[in-house]
Amino acid sequence: METLETINKRASLKAHLSSREIEPEKIVKILDAARLAPSARNRQPWRFIVVQGREAVEALVSSVFSETNQIVKRAPVIIIACANPGDDVVIDGREYYLFDVGLAVGNMLLAATDLGLVTHPMAALNEDRLKDVLEIPYEVRFVIATPLAYPAEESYAEAAKERLGQRTRKVLNECVYSNTWGHPFGVY
Repeated sequence: METLETINKRASLKAHLSSREIEPEKIVKILDAARLAPSARNRQPWRFIVVQGREAVEALVSSVFSETNQIVKRAPVIIIACANPGDDVVIDGREYYLFDVGLAVGNMLLAATDLGLVTHPMAALNEDRLKDVLEIPYEVRFVIATPLAYPAEESYAEAAKERLGQRTRKVLNECVYSNTWGHPFGVY
């Protein structure tokens, strides 16, 4: 799949997850894509926790995820992205770890899409409870979680088509400013 095609095909559809197991080599490819993301001064502050197995996924989701995200219990894998702010580079008072983790997660989501899998980034969970359940050190911060699953064949294609057809994004001139395109935003 071409990169731009993958970007256009990625959709968050947590209601359309199959419980079909994912091949370990696919999980490794997805995590490797995350690992290869750029990071400020190459500090690579991200850490990923892979929760798999029906009982482990159900227990995690039941105990820490919001009510609206309980549907991801059917996913065979949940990936938790975290970072230790102490591993971060701070330049002129600006922290970079959240940006860096976002880049890594972006790579992960695109790799999963390219491999025919469904993801759905979620932040609505109880971080303190998550740390207790997974024994995550206090100083480490939860950033985002995503189920990783094959699409539920009977419903996914139509739902993805509908979701992507309804996707709204700002047009370029609403979010891109250029001194040569006639849309000055401020001082360059």
